[in-house]
Amino acid sequence: MTDTKPRWWPFARGSETTIAVVVILAVGAVALWVYWRHLLTAVLAIFLIAVLLFLFYFLRDPERQPPTGDGLFVAPADGRVVTVHQTEEPIFLQGLATQISIFMSLLDVHVNRAPMTGEVAFQEHRPGRFLPAYRREASDENESNLLGLVEGETRILIKQVAGVLARRIVCWPSVGQRLARGQRFGLIKLGSRVDLFLPPNVEVLVALDEKVRAGETILARALSTQPEGDTS
Repeated sequence: MTDTKPRWWPFARGSETTIAVVVILAVGAVALWVYWRHLLTAVLAIFLIAVLLFLFYFLRDPERQPPTGDGLFVAPADGRVVTVHQTEEPIFLQGLATQISIFMSLLDVHVNRAPMTGEVAFQEHRPGRFLPAYRREASDENESNLLGLVEGETRILIKQVAGVLARRIVCWPSVGQRLARGQRFGLIKLGSRVDLFLPPNVEVLVALDEKVRAGETILARALSTQPEGDTS
């Protein structure tokens, strides 16, 4: 259940080719400017260096330390909590669910992580619109990818939602694969949002507008599970 990305590589899985191409172009542009010092070559070199720096920031993938303990659900994405409520989830939980939605801005880490340990029991890509991701209707109408995890009697659904700029959703695991809590499972390029549908019997531990970190921030706790160290 380990990540396939090497620990020494500080960027998102699958970014090697993109970064290598831009590095080569930037180095070539700088070499061209050294050979032919002209305004056009200077602008080209500065532009490609800026693109490279943006990619370094945008594709960063820092290591995270998931919390330990039973019945904990961690954030699947970095960003700001924009929705916390109970709703019907007819696709995978097929009943009442607790929905927690996280809006990812351009400045947030874009790698998504598993909220709990479990087996992938459902995975589906759905075409749709590209409304602004912070709008509530974006969850139902925008292009999305659904990932259902099961562990014992616990079922959760993760929905990666596209946005105005974010039109590339990546999801690596397939049905039958096991994920560990905090393990990387995909990313959404250029921001957007992730909706998490949990069982209804959970204690939500975050509030609206709270900033969260994927794989580390505890969003909720199963009510049937006592906190560690509680012997009462």
